[in-house]
Amino acid sequence: MKTLIRSMCILVFIPLLLFSQNISLTIYNNDLALVREVRSLDIKPGKSKVSYTDVAARIKPTSVHFKSLTSPDKLSILEQNFEYDLVSPDKIMKKYVDKTIRIVTEQGDVFEGILLCAERSSIVLQDPSGEIKIISDDIIQYFDLPELPEGLITRPTLVWLVNNQGGEKHNTELSYLTNGMKWQAEYVGVVDQDDKAMEFSGWVSLENNCGNTFENAQLKLVAGDVHVVEEQKKYMLPRTAQVEALAAEPQFAEKSFFDYHLYTLNRRATLKNNQTKQLSLFPQTTAATEKVYVYDGQRYRDKVRVNLEFQNSKKSGLGMPLPKGKVRVYKKDVDGAQEFIGEDEIDHTPSNETVRIYLGNAFDIVGERTKMSSQKIGARVRDEKYSISLRNHKDDKVEVVVVEHFWGDWEIIQQSHTFSRKDAYTAESVITIPEDGEVEIVYTVRLRW
Repeated sequence: MKTLIRSMCILVFIPLLLFSQNISLTIYNNDLALVREVRSLDIKPGKSKVSYTDVAARIKPTSVHFKSLTSPDKLSILEQNFEYDLVSPDKIMKKYVDKTIRIVTEQGDVFEGILLCAERSSIVLQDPSGEIKIISDDIIQYFDLPELPEGLITRPTLVWLVNNQGGEKHNTELSYLTNGMKWQAEYVGVVDQDDKAMEFSGWVSLENNCGNTFENAQLKLVAGDVHVVEEQKKYMLPRTAQVEALAAEPQFAEKSFFDYHLYTLNRRATLKNNQTKQLSLFPQTTAATEKVYVYDGQRYRDKVRVNLEFQNSKKSGLGMPLPKGKVRVYKKDVDGAQEFIGEDEIDHTPSNETVRIYLGNAFDIVGERTKMSSQKIGARVRDEKYSISLRNHKDDKVEVVVVEHFWGDWEIIQQSHTFSRKDAYTAESVITIPEDGEVEIVYTVRLRW
């Protein structure tokens, strides 16, 4: 509704005096955060209401925990309410249905009567004589309303009914879970001309769409698959995020926590509402890499996949458990220009494990997989023969890891090239293909079920 609402007496909850705010945020990967805040409050003796503003609009009210740190045995919580019916022109007008209002048009005409209906395009009034008037929203200049309707507030507010049997001054602690906050790791790699080394750096991107700004907060990030019970009702807020990036420097301390990993920022930070903030996870390092070609004809037909692999170890300049996130990889051309060569998402990777980044499919290496025969040799036994052809159109020889998948009890009984059993369902063979050459692999597998 575009018209102006004036002459309104604003009646809102007035929070008690508060001092020395101390905020800490623990943010999870799955659109969830734990907020903990310490405030100094003046609370009257006996029963009274405590109003607590500046909380997240997407708070989970049933997760709220409020207590006195000064005298926990003297302050008891009798009732808790989360007030979130925020002021808006549409809500104010709906609250005035069946009440008397006054409308002034752009031409200076005045209409007064009982509001029957308030739509975006028109207003329906019943004047004192009983006549019904429909007034177009286009000609309305403003409304005169006596006061803010009961129940509407300007900010999301927690309200407690408390019984204070101690002094007036209390250091209090509030903690709650909220949706609308998440983080993700993002990595950037730049490989050298020989694909043997990669400059590698990690960033953390924080998103705050919870409806509240947190000033000078202690920040912790939890990496791991934390289980939460999904709620059927979902809330979506408009995203008009601003992005803030901070310089790449060692900023996070990492440690194991329960069965997850906890990353603590070594300074305080402000996280504004509708903001994306980027922080350096670790300083840039150089890791030894290996380019690995993989042919998995059962899954990808004729495509040969190109992977980059490196060890997440101190020897490689890393060693910090890497949170799940997207890796973007670049390479410098001979003219010095940096070109994008692919991206992938890695899972949570502990220290001393291999990181594999799938960048795309090789242009000059092609595979072809054919089933040559299938013969039943028993009630639950079958022999299957396969041919795999690999063609290399590069000017250099290449090595390709050939991957085959089996189910049930299996054994390769004949093979032109040696396969090793990778696990219960997978066999692999490393094949060297000469420059501009072709290699054919033939094997027979016996399957039992």
